[in-house]
Amino acid sequence: MEKPKILIDTDPGVDDALAILMAHRHADVVGLTIAAGNVGLAHTTANALKLVEVIGASTPVFAGCATPLVAQPPEDAAFVHGLDGFGDTGYTHSARSTENEPAAQAILRLSHEHAGKLVIVALAPLTNLALALRLDPELPSRVARLVVMGGAVNGRGNTTVSAEFNIGFDPEAAHIVFSEWPQIELADWELTVRHGIDFDTVARWVRADHPIARFFDAISRKTRAWSQERGRPQLALADPLAMAVALQPDIARHTQEHHVAIALDGLARGATIVDWDDRGDARTNARIVMDVDQARFEALCASALGAG
Repeated sequence: MEKPKILIDTDPGVDDALAILMAHRHADVVGLTIAAGNVGLAHTTANALKLVEVIGASTPVFAGCATPLVAQPPEDAAFVHGLDGFGDTGYTHSARSTENEPAAQAILRLSHEHAGKLVIVALAPLTNLALALRLDPELPSRVARLVVMGGAVNGRGNTTVSAEFNIGFDPEAAHIVFSEWPQIELADWELTVRHGIDFDTVARWVRADHPIARFFDAISRKTRAWSQERGRPQLALADPLAMAVALQPDIARHTQEHHVAIALDGLARGATIVDWDDRGDARTNARIVMDVDQARFEALCASALGAG
């Protein structure tokens, strides 16, 4: 069976790292397009290059937007992921460099090269994807699936009261993507919370006798400690959950299809507004994942670390 061809738009980030490891284990990854988000673009690109090196892959890395489309960037997530996004481990940077092609143009080129087969997995603020759409509105016609980690579909955000980080970082970009993409497969923050991973389980994974497990242990230690210090019962792995949906679509045991809009103003700025009762005239634009097979999700994570 042919492996899916996946393009990952990402801002690594600890949970992005595990998602990228999963993709390289189970798919043909045609590129990583990088945005600012969890930390600044210099760090997210360096982290992506290091991951590719650790994996031993030749995946091209394309630097993208360093800021949101319109507004000044909000606070990043360095307090969770470390100032460098990888737990302040002081790792030796990769000798590799990013490609000369900007991320938005790489998205368009790869969509032509793999037309009808490409799966885009968006794990970052949607800035690069929005720019690509503005350059070529026909982009969705060449993409088989778009899986987005973002939003909080019932308004229980993790950045503000109602906004999830990726959408809240660049609401204008999210508005463009949700307005113009025919159907998005959405794995949101609330799904992530429902499908957290026990800390003991993660600790067992990273004890595996495998260099990738040891690398992930080092970069994730600060994030795991931060979560436990705040009394969280499990580790929230948002990007790996979205990647699991991308890799195995039938892992989603329950979905709902509705229209999702992005709030751009006021206290709800960055919120994902779901028309749960289909009251409006707007088209259905999102397949919202409500539940996944937890055992299969955990197995995908473990196998990416050489622990299963």
